[in-house]
This record gives sequence, C-alpha cells and structure tokens, in this order.
Amino acid sequence: MAVRVGMVSLGCPKNQVDAELMLSLLREEGFELTSDAGLAEVVIVNTCGFIEDAKKESIENILEFCTLKQEGRIKCVVVTGCLAERYREEVANEIPEADVILGIGANADIVDAVKRALAGEKLCCFPEKDKLPLNGARVLTTLPFYAYLKIAEGCDNRCTYCAIPMIRGRFRSRPMEEIVKEAEGLAAGGVKELVVVAQDTTRYGEDLYGALKLPELLRRLCRIDGFAWIRVLYCYPERITDELLDVMAGEEKIAKYIDIPLQHANEQVLRRMNRSGDARSLAGLMRKIRQRVPGITLRTTLIAGFPGETKEQFAELASFVKEVKFDRLGCFAYSVEEGTPAAALPGQLSEGEKKRRAEIIMDGQYDIMRRKNEALVGRAMTVLVEGYDKYAACWFGRSEADAPDIDGKVFIRSEKPLSPGRFVQVYVDEVLDLDLTTVL
Repeated sequence: MAVRVGMVSLGCPKNQVDAELMLSLLREEGFELTSDAGLAEVVIVNTCGFIEDAKKESIENILEFCTLKQEGRIKCVVVTGCLAERYREEVANEIPEADVILGIGANADIVDAVKRALAGEKLCCFPEKDKLPLNGARVLTTLPFYAYLKIAEGCDNRCTYCAIPMIRGRFRSRPMEEIVKEAEGLAAGGVKELVVVAQDTTRYGEDLYGALKLPELLRRLCRIDGFAWIRVLYCYPERITDELLDVMAGEEKIAKYIDIPLQHANEQVLRRMNRSGDARSLAGLMRKIRQRVPGITLRTTLIAGFPGETKEQFAELASFVKEVKFDRLGCFAYSVEEGTPAAALPGQLSEGEKKRRAEIIMDGQYDIMRRKNEALVGRAMTVLVEGYDKYAACWFGRSEADAPDIDGKVFIRSEKPLSPGRFVQVYVDEVLDLDLTTVL
C-alpha cells in the first residue's frame, strides 16, 4: 500500500509553485497524495520565512504536526521552504522532532529525503540555492481553472527591509521557450486564468537576454489557445515601460490589472529602503498607467512605520494614497528582519505605533474602495465562477479586477446551478463590505 503524503504550503504563490513541483516528484515515485495533511503518514511543511507573522505561522504548523507524530498519528515531518533555508541551524536545534530539514536547493531531492525519513534517518540538507528546480511537471494545488506561472527566481533589488535575496539568491530568469512550453501544458489541462509571478516580473529576461523581455513573453503567452485571462503580479515601478503598457492595453487576454509594490511615497523613506521615486513621480506613473490602459485595476502594497519615518513623512504617504485612489491596496506594519540593513537603522518605531499607522492607511483605503464599489452598482461585469458558499446560499467568483487569494469576492445570486471555471456576465446590485453581490 502506498505511503500517504500531505503537504501544507505557506506564503506566496512562488512558494506554492515549488510545492507543486515537489508533489509531482512524489506522485511519480508512487506516493499517495492527500489534501488533508492530518490524515497523511508523511507531512511536508513548505514554510514561509519572509516576515514575522509568516514565520510564526510556519513554526506553529511544524509544531502541530510534530505533536501528531509524538502521538503516533503520523510517521515523519519534513520541513522545506524559506524558513528552513533562512534559519537552518535554528530549526534543526529548536525543533528536533522534525525528521528532515531541506533548503530550497534540495527540493529536487524530496523523494530521497522522504524515503530516508521513513527508514528512520534524520536529515538536514542545504545545497546551493541555484539548484532549486524551476521546471518540471506540477500537481496543481489551486482550483483547476487557474494556475501560477513562475518566470524567474530570486531577486537583485536589495531593498533594505527585505530578506528575499538572502533566502532565494540572485535573480535568475527562466528561458522563454521553457516558460511557453509549460504554459501550453497548463492551457491544455484546462487552465483558463494564468497568473504570472516572480519576485520582480518586470525584470524578466534582463539576465538572460540583456533586455527586459516581459512584454515579449506576454505576447507569446497570449498566442496560446485556452487562456481567457493572463494576470501579471509584482511589477516594479522603475521597469514599467511604454512597451509593457502597450501590451497590457492591446492584448485582449491580458487582464487589465497590475500589481505594483510601491512600499512608500516619501522620497527620504524610499531612499532608506534602497528604492527609487517620490510621491510626485509615482503619482505621475499611476496617472500614466490609467491613461495608457483604460479601465485598469491598480494594486499596491505599502509599509508603514519604516525606521526613521517621521510624522510628516507618514502624512505624505497618507496624502499620496488619498490622491491616487488605488483600486486595491494592502498596508503592513514594518517587520524587523534579522540580517537586513533596515534592521540596523536608527529610529525604530514601537510595534504599537507601526500598527497604528498601518491601520490609518487601511481605514482610508477602505473608504476609497467602498466608494469605488458603490459606483459599480447597476453595471455589468464578467465573473469567473469559483464555487458555492453554503452559508451565504449563493455562488461566488472573481472579476478581472480581483487576483486569486489576494483581493475580494463577487457573490452571485442565481436560480440555476453554475459550473466552477465558467465565465458568466452578472449585474452588480449591492455592496457587501468590500465584496460585491450580483445577479445573473
């Protein structure tokens, strides 16, 4: 009888793609995969180690399954992902109940690691980060009609608050032909929405081809039959070119949606973050994007309470948010990350003050989004149906303006059953918090 393996993958979609590659290797070897990790004999916790809250969630999951192991309900606990890579010795020393700890460069060795764990062996393995597999068959853990496509790994931007370069290594693009071939396979498998991800998608191709190649890649992806939406996440402002905007405006399959992690608007704070721009130039870029790509949804993420952020600098950030009126926005309290330059900066704010400032930004954004949603009442929109909510007694899905697992939902009242993965035209009739209620 095949050994049952379950995986809990935490953190970002890029980490989720890594998990899907590992699951495929395990399935090919004959392991039985289960979506309920609590019923597995071997549990893999694919961790996130980006910010403090994510680290806590990862550790809580590891300890939960180690408890199940001590109770005899599972046989082995395997720890992979960013937390394992970043805190190698700490995880091994402080959680000795874990059987295997693998750095990201060892993902291709997951089958051997699980077999050795089942044989009673303890294993810690940390090859070079560049050995992380970027290509191969995947077991999709998303709903079957959408999938993430990782086009590059690592990051060279060296933002002072960010540990990603330490964890994931240098920026490295995948060859375009390899990406297109994978996308063709996803389309043939029934994927209708392709979500393009990397730590910095706009940098794609610079290392391989000596030029920014995201626009060309997107044009190639648009020629693949089957996709209805191709969504692009994690675009850096300094590399949003006219060519990229032309592709987003001109290609029908490109979702009119762009995620730009700006992090701040004050020039001095941005320089301490090792980022470019200021409130004026960034607001100008947002106007340009809206002019060049009519109807586009602008999404950003911000950091409040960065070291040395004065009341005046924070006020400029709040004013910037009010001026630009982003369609989607998340603001997070600055998280001190060990080993990053920002952790050693003077002027560290208290946790309470950082959270207070983040809440002020989000309260203002809530009002902006509520007004934007109210303006949609009576309008038609296309929605990708995702499932049925038995508590709300209606169907739900996402519009072109909503990325999976990030943005809101569109609830659909329909007298007839709807099929998940189907696109339907609905009419907005009510705003429910920040979600929309519609009728078919």
